[in-house]
Amino acid sequence: MTPAPASEPLSSEPLSSEPLSDDRATVSVVVDGRTLIAQPGQTILEVCSAAGIETPTLCWAANLTPVNVCRVCVVEVEGSRTLVPACSRRVEAGMIVQTDSERVRHSRKMVLEFLGSGVDLSQADDLTRWASVYGADPSRYVDPQMMNEDVKIQDNLYIRDYDKCVLCYKCVEACGDDAQHTFAIAVSGRGFDARISTEFDTTLPESACVYCGNCVGVCPTGALQFKTEFDLREAEQWRPESQSVTRTVCSYCGVGCNLELHVQEDRIVKVTSPADHSVTSGHLCIKGRFGWNYLQPE
Repeated sequence: MTPAPASEPLSSEPLSSEPLSDDRATVSVVVDGRTLIAQPGQTILEVCSAAGIETPTLCWAANLTPVNVCRVCVVEVEGSRTLVPACSRRVEAGMIVQTDSERVRHSRKMVLEFLGSGVDLSQADDLTRWASVYGADPSRYVDPQMMNEDVKIQDNLYIRDYDKCVLCYKCVEACGDDAQHTFAIAVSGRGFDARISTEFDTTLPESACVYCGNCVGVCPTGALQFKTEFDLREAEQWRPESQSVTRTVCSYCGVGCNLELHVQEDRIVKVTSPADHSVTSGHLCIKGRFGWNYLQPE
């Protein structure tokens, strides 16, 4: 047997710091008639955001991998048979994109109407705003199919309200590869019976859940909600307009996770973390997200 040739030794020379030539470093795309310069690998959504073109999103988040399930962010790309999701479609040189064509507006309106016809969006502020922008009217569907389930309250940390769940998969992603790697929840059931569930629909304390609350942190509709927030809403005392948000560092360990303390009437009502923070990317552990009651003993 002929021996395999020896591999070349790795060079000890540092990599070149010379920038790529302009024609390799950027690509030119046309969005709504405007010529924009984008970096290779950027998505249409990223290019639009940089140019100040607002695009509705639901299943997308800056700290999660796009899963392409909501189709609220679709845009029209010249040469493409179907509308494409802006959150995951990467730009190509010479691409011509329309974000506000009649076809795009009609598609977004229909998606928002379908969501509103079967889900309680009363606490989904972004979706409610976009529904108004596109004139979505879910009431024209005469037979809405709601879950009509009681809110699941199994502890004093957070609640689950399936009537508000839009199956955006954000919580599943945060519990899985994108953050916690616990894989305690997934989508079960089909059609109107589809829902986010623990394994075999076990209770949270009996499941693989570690109560990091990262699912709560990414939920866009209030389907997952801090128990403190839920209680205040039930008592009609939830007033986000009067809340202050203070950024600090978690005191439990030396990792350096940043916390955002949401304070109402001199009491912490919930804790989040900045999605753009280099340590957390918006995700926390159980101590950082829920372990703050020692600051305000009863």
